Amino acid sequence: MTHESIFSGFGGQGVLTMGMLLGYAGIIEDKEVTWMPSYGPEMRGGTANCITIVSDKLISSPIISTFDTVVALNQPSVDKFEEKVRVGGNMIFDVANIINVPTRKDINIYAVPGSDISIKLKNTKVLNMIMLGAFIGITDIIKVETIWKALEQVLPERYHKLIPLNQEAFMAGMDAVKK
Repeated sequence: MTHESIFSGFGGQGVLTMGMLLGYAGIIEDKEVTWMPSYGPEMRGGTANCITIVSDKLISSPIISTFDTVVALNQPSVDKFEEKVRVGGNMIFDVANIINVPTRKDINIYAVPGSDISIKLKNTKVLNMIMLGAFIGITDIIKVETIWKALEQVLPERYHKLIPLNQEAFMAGMDAVKK
């Protein structure tokens, strides 16, 4: 099993954290992992993305041009990466931030109400966890319990009080794609 994904959005939305959590979880499950972030100098508000590859075998290169799954949190990300989803792959996007929805017929398209769920949870900063939950709900490449272990490692200790909220957001994202 090799799964090549990219998480993309505006800086500050937590796209790099999504990929990092997936990578840490892969390491915990003794898988091969690459995590390659990319962001402009503006960091907050500019575009950011990260490629995360999780595999049962050695990964030849972290630099890839097509993906099994794209998770897009804004319109520029959908516009840029829709054509880079492999045939039969997945395009997951936050429906509230997308005006021109993906139109390809040869991929699986998932419109997730991530922003709406984050508002119901009273914290818009958990959008990334909602979308990561949707990603895991669709791909099933990492166990949920492993994500919790990775969350404890990635989240600074001063924010560990927010782990239950992040777990709730993650599970809401999983539930959103299971319906």
